[in-house]
Amino acid sequence: MSTQSEHPLINEISSLTLDEIQHKISDLNKKLAFAYGTGNQAVIHQLTMLMNSHQEAYRVKIDEAMPKDSGDKFGNIIDIS
Repeated sequence: MSTQSEHPLINEISSLTLDEIQHKISDLNKKLAFAYGTGNQAVIHQLTMLMNSHQEAYRVKIDEAMPKDSGDKFGNIIDIS
């Protein structure tokens, strides 16, 4: 997995489980709150990049876990006209 905003010092996020990614996101939120409290813009920027990378990895893992349906099984049930 590679995104434009992925932090260059991150190890392979895609090998982590959903729980591990979620734990890292929670930890990054705490660190980000502290950085905002201190007003350190350089740290805020680095943590934001890390957060974006982990959130993207989490989104990809969720998308992979969801069953893909080629047909629209609700198309003939829901009529909004």
